[in-house]
Amino acid sequence: MKQLYFLLGVLAVGVLSGCGKGGDRGELTGVPQRSFRAEVPYGMVYIPGGSFLMGQTDQDITFSQIAQTKQVTVAPFFMDQTEISNSQYRQFVNWVRDSIAITNYISDDKYYMKAGKGATPSPSGKKYINWDYVKKYPVMSNRKGKGAAANASKLQGMYYQGDDRVFDRDELDVRLLKYNFALMVLRNASDYKNDKTKKRSDFILRDTVPVYPDTLVWLSDFSYAANEPMTEAYFSHPAFRNYPVVGVTWRQARAFTVWRTRYNEAYKDSRKLPHRARYELPTESQFEYASRGGRIGTDYPWGGPYAKNAKGCLLANFKPGRGNYTDDGGAYTVNVKSYFPNDYGLYNMAGNVAEWTMSAFDESASTFVHDLAPTFNYEAKASDPEVLKRKVVRGGSWKDIGYFLQNSTRTYEYQDTAKSYIGFRCVTSFLGRDLRDKR
Repeated sequence: MKQLYFLLGVLAVGVLSGCGKGGDRGELTGVPQRSFRAEVPYGMVYIPGGSFLMGQTDQDITFSQIAQTKQVTVAPFFMDQTEISNSQYRQFVNWVRDSIAITNYISDDKYYMKAGKGATPSPSGKKYINWDYVKKYPVMSNRKGKGAAANASKLQGMYYQGDDRVFDRDELDVRLLKYNFALMVLRNASDYKNDKTKKRSDFILRDTVPVYPDTLVWLSDFSYAANEPMTEAYFSHPAFRNYPVVGVTWRQARAFTVWRTRYNEAYKDSRKLPHRARYELPTESQFEYASRGGRIGTDYPWGGPYAKNAKGCLLANFKPGRGNYTDDGGAYTVNVKSYFPNDYGLYNMAGNVAEWTMSAFDESASTFVHDLAPTFNYEAKASDPEVLKRKVVRGGSWKDIGYFLQNSTRTYEYQDTAKSYIGFRCVTSFLGRDLRDKR
């Protein structure tokens, strides 16, 4: 009887192994890869793909000449639930600050990663900052002992010097905070793919961007307005930590997306996890599609056609009437989670701050862009004429009239220009067909 059970067991194993994928029997089984389960990134919401009528919904005859209504399709993606806040952008600024302090001023090996036993040193000799150690022992801190207090003398070069000092205080020279990065411009690579004279390096964009916001926009944007308190406190005071960051150029916003991608990849690499798609600014079609929240033919993210609800309360932060700025609850910007979100769960897709998009501005773009994932991108160089440096701005702001809050309204600003009423949020592509698809 025992022999019978043994033979049956061997037969079962043989049958099961024969029904497998083929193993090493010469069958085509694919390359072994780590499994990947889609997850909604922290602070983002899932925007399902779909088709919609992009363009105006009102009867603006002049506007219809440069933005005809067009049915387009957008693939699923993730989008930040709110505008990027001062606190979130400061994480980027502090990362750049600490990187410069450790690399150029402190030069202490304890701030760098240590190679494990048996590990091969980097052939280039490049060292990588140990950010876990930096979090435990901040570079700039008033604590005694390890960390900033011991490095105080080394960091003096990062503060304003000589006549630039006020009351002899140590204040960070924000002009030093520059972020260097490189990325592939895939559109250019595609345009020249058959050009044998081109090298890969011809399609790599290398840029150095000052990252600190221009806090003087609160004065330069307005003639004879007493906005000094906003200049001094808006980005630095904790009272405004959850307000949208402003004074950021398009180039700074794009640099933030590059840093955010690398920051996430470093985390994934340390845990041997697959990367998600890189972070980007939204295209204007993504922004309008997300702003509509799945509604068809509506004027505003909440529907419309009015900017007030049934109780007479304003539904966004903008310039009501002839300038009663406080009628909507805020004289300037407000908290990024103010007002009700739209049907996709996105806050302030209209009002509060207008937002940069990835798309370059062309008056007739709707006539020549594709109807699948449409956008017109142009990587303007410093030597290009100003007209080529225009980037699409969407959503309207705290200082705009209601017209600019409409889902379909598009305007532009120059990529090197910072304003007190323009911020941004990020998107990242969903890798797959649909979040609900389990296959």
